[in-house]
Parts: sequence; structure tokens; C-alpha cells
Amino acid sequence: MSTTGTAPRTAQTASARGPLSRRGVRTLLGWVVPVVLVTLWFLLTNPAAPIVPAYKLPSPEAVVTAGVDLAQRGELWQFTAISLQRVIIGFTFGALLGISFGGLIGLSRFWDALLSPTLGVIRAVPSLAWVPLLIVWFQVGEQSKIILIAIGAFFPVFTTVSLALRHVDAQLVEMGRSFGYTGLRLFFTVQLPAVLPALFSGLRLALVQAWLFLVAAELLGASMGLGFLLLRGGNNGRVDQIVLAIILLAVIGKLTDSLLALVQRWAVRRWG
Repeated sequence: MSTTGTAPRTAQTASARGPLSRRGVRTLLGWVVPVVLVTLWFLLTNPAAPIVPAYKLPSPEAVVTAGVDLAQRGELWQFTAISLQRVIIGFTFGALLGISFGGLIGLSRFWDALLSPTLGVIRAVPSLAWVPLLIVWFQVGEQSKIILIAIGAFFPVFTTVSLALRHVDAQLVEMGRSFGYTGLRLFFTVQLPAVLPALFSGLRLALVQAWLFLVAAELLGASMGLGFLLLRGGNNGRVDQIVLAIILLAVIGKLTDSLLALVQRWAVRRWG
């Protein structure tokens, strides 16, 4: 009796440890390439016998020193905060517009025929082509940067949502209508939850685009931000600041993507 009681618990414990160990292995594997790259960086820029000169690639110590210096002057936090703020605002506006237009075109043949060709042409315009026009319209201010970021975030969300909505199970929609759901209520209650995986795929692509468009905006017209730090480092020959800005953009971009992935898992459990 005691043996049969402990057997299921042992099996449950083993099955619980299995996925945990697999997650641990995946986490360790994810750190292999970064550790190798940092080690290679140390070896190439070792001050005792540098293989790559410092004016081309600074050592990790030099980059850390540059970061500490900027932090003590308050610029590091200010530049990081302003770039993050621009991305969040632009991404939010772009994503909301992408969901709206994606829903409109994905659910209506009329709006699809009317708007899809025009939006397809606009999507083909390179990001840098918008910068001069936005500067003429809005000057070198926050509006032009946020609009450019919103443009970058709009199209991935719009594309994924519009395509996914065309393949929603018709029986699921009919079931929603049988409960009296129509219009926006049907969209937000039945159709949008049905395409949650595609929606979050678009949102995560849009977040990447938002960071790319941020750098484009700040490189061509800004007095603060990580893109401005890149430009200033290039103009002053401060390769350590350039590498620092690149690392910060990579780390913050990855952190925001991980946060969005957590929201995705919660939303799929809640509404998927």
C-alpha cells in the first residue's frame, strides 16, 4: 500500500524535474555564444598584446570605463531613458493602428481592396526616406521621431493580424454570432483572441522594428538618446562609446522582447 502510494508521487516528481532540467540546459546553451564572444573580445583587445588596435575595437574595460564616466555625468541614464520612452510611445501608437487597420482589412473585402494596394506601396518605402519629410513637417522634435517609430511598428502588426484574421475558423465566428456578438464585440471577444499567437508574433517583430527606426531617427536629428550617442561617438572618434551604445541597444532590446514574451504567455493562457 505504501509502495503504490509513493510510486505516482515519484513519477510526478520525475516528470516535474524533466522539463526543469531541459529549461536549465537551454538556458546554459543560450549563454555559450555570449561567453565565447566576450572571451574572444578579451583576447583580441588584451592591452598586453592587442591583436586589434584600440582605435578599431576598444577593450571591454575601456567600454565599461566609458559607461561609468557617462553614468557619473548623468548622460547614460538620460540617453537610455529618452530612447526607451520614444520606443514605448511610438510602438504603442504603431501597434494600435496596426491592430485597427489589420482588423479592418482582414475582416472586410471592401476595405482590403481599397487600402491594401496603398499600404503595400507605403510599406516598401525605406525608413530613412521618411526622415527628411518628417523633419520638414514637424522639425527636429519628438513628434517626428515618434511618428517614424510608429511607422516602423505599424506594418508587422498590420500584416500579421490582417492575414491571420482571414483564416479564423468560420464555425467559431458563427458560434460567437449565435451568442449575439456582432461588430467590435465579436472582434474583441472571438476573432482577436483566436489570432493571439499571430498578433504577438507581429508585436514582437514590431518591437524590433521600433528599435531599428529609433536609431534611424536619432542618428539624423537628435540631441539625446542612444542613437545620438552613436553619432557623437563616431564624430569624436570615441569607439568605446559606439560599442557601449550598441551593447545597450542590444541588451535593452532583448529585455523589452522578453517582457513582451511574458505578456504573450499570460495572454495566451488567459484568452487563447
